Amino acid sequence: MDVTTPANAPWLIVGLGNPGPEYAGNRHNVGFMVADLLAERIGGRFKRAGKAQAQVVEGRIGPPGPENRRVILAKPMSFMNLSGGPVNALRDFYKVPVANIVAVHDELDIDYGTLRVKLGGGDNGHNGLKSMTKTMGAEYHRVRCGIGRPPGRMQVADFVLKDFSSTERKELDWFVDRAADAVECLVIEGLERAQSTYNS
Repeated sequence: MDVTTPANAPWLIVGLGNPGPEYAGNRHNVGFMVADLLAERIGGRFKRAGKAQAQVVEGRIGPPGPENRRVILAKPMSFMNLSGGPVNALRDFYKVPVANIVAVHDELDIDYGTLRVKLGGGDNGHNGLKSMTKTMGAEYHRVRCGIGRPPGRMQVADFVLKDFSSTERKELDWFVDRAADAVECLVIEGLERAQSTYNS
């Protein structure tokens, strides 16, 4: 954690995806899937957040004591390429330092089922990250959920907006569960521990 970040500052965990039932099972929506599982774990339900174009759940994760963290889980209800606006509105409203923001998103350049946790960096062509970086800079955390590259000559846009294949779905629950574990580890124990445990 950034030494300038107060220990009691909340964390904003943003699952990236597209709203609407037609997108729910898409590869591009794995961030929403992880956010939904984290909400389930803290016993919360997503609700519309005031003026911000997002759904949120507020709660705490971690054991009682100094490692217990206040978190705001968020799913932007704009489309993916406009995610930055809702996230920035939530950041301002909840007074979250940029270093305490975690974007959970799909990543083409990592094999399916593989995770990478990092701080800062480029957007790698991901429109959700591009929008977030444009509104608040790049120094937020990312939990990158590998979905692999499109087969053959399939366009990237077609690939990310398709549902996971039947083979992939056999491991999807495990993958989403592990990504949620990685988010919790990052928030409670810090970046180095999360990287050494989950960056495979």
